[in-house]
Amino acid sequence: MSAAPRYRDGVAAGTNTDVVVHVHALAKGGEGVGRLADGRAVFVAGMLPGETARVELTEFKARYARAALAELLVVSPDRVVPPCAWHRAGCGGCDLMHLGPDAQHSAKVQLAREALQRIGRLADPQVFAGSVLPSAALRTTVRVAVHHGRAAFRRRATHHLIEVGDCHVTHPALVELIAAGRFGSAREATLRTSAASGERLVVLDYGDAAPRGRSRPALGPLLPDDVQVVDAADLRAGSSGLAVVPAIHEVVAGRRWQISAGSFFQTSAVGAEALVAAVAAAAGAGRAHRVLDAYCGVGLLSAAFDADVSVVAVESSPFSVADAMVNLADRDAEVVRARFERCKPGTFDVAVADPARRGLGRDAAEVLAGTGAAVVVLVSCDLAALGRDSGDLTALGYDHAGSTVLDLFPHTSHAEVVTRFERR
Repeated sequence: MSAAPRYRDGVAAGTNTDVVVHVHALAKGGEGVGRLADGRAVFVAGMLPGETARVELTEFKARYARAALAELLVVSPDRVVPPCAWHRAGCGGCDLMHLGPDAQHSAKVQLAREALQRIGRLADPQVFAGSVLPSAALRTTVRVAVHHGRAAFRRRATHHLIEVGDCHVTHPALVELIAAGRFGSAREATLRTSAASGERLVVLDYGDAAPRGRSRPALGPLLPDDVQVVDAADLRAGSSGLAVVPAIHEVVAGRRWQISAGSFFQTSAVGAEALVAAVAAAAGAGRAHRVLDAYCGVGLLSAAFDADVSVVAVESSPFSVADAMVNLADRDAEVVRARFERCKPGTFDVAVADPARRGLGRDAAEVLAGTGAAVVVLVSCDLAALGRDSGDLTALGYDHAGSTVLDLFPHTSHAEVVTRFERR
């Protein structure tokens, strides 16, 4: 009997780790997908469909392997020189910057279709390309790691940090903070600005509590005087953690929105505009009289409906609920603080749901179906969650009536998908 194989970094000793791979598809996360000689799938960061390369195997599993790109032998016509020097230096924040913008959007449409087919078990889903946003100077929210007090991002495929001097996809008001800001002893920082008002806000996260008997490091940030600074620990303590919750104010769909430091909002005002328009189109908003807005956040998606439409908005975050009550004060709207999957919200013409990245889950899908809504509009920011939720809603009596892919995160493999479901 032969001895069991020995492993080095997940690769069997004696394995030929230098192989040639042809990539035929992109996977979630932006990796190229190819096949090894034994039929096993291999994922290679930085490769594109149609390319062939010499790669170094770095990880071997029973059903798949991972590899690092060593030498491109056949280059895709869609490959471009990344426009960001920090990406070329190893920053992993934009995992598709080497793919041309038009091809990025096409790839995301295909990934959404595959998720609906493979995970949602839909035979022939209709998936459409929606809005394409500007690919530079866009993001009004960005999260950075902190390295020696300075802004940093993760190096590609590692947990190591690379300090950066700017960011190609980030709004200029935040680029200033990335380049010149000092974030003290924080481990991470979330930077926000308003494209409309120019307000800026920084949430500093110092990570886990200091060891017993020692206080948290006291080195504070050095930021411009106009920047509102918040400790993430105060936000985690809930609304009681702060006497006044700092906020910025954005303008989207002709309305002014209060966005507190603890509230979720889209990563750009332009993206929020595109999302509202896509939800309105999917809902057939002119025919709605009573609308459920599940996971409503600060109330943004209510802007997809006419002012005389009655809205019930459900949200669990105390910060977002407080913002939504301000933002929807002039509408026929009831804001309910609750976990949606535990709700019995009543009956509606249209139900809109914009859950967190993990998606609805079966319990929340059942609550949506229980509303009797003729139309459900699902907003998904994770393609696997889109597939799972679509399968659940289909099993609960709804037909998939089209998905629109919005490229709200240019140069990354992430996308926002707005899907219409019609009750059978």
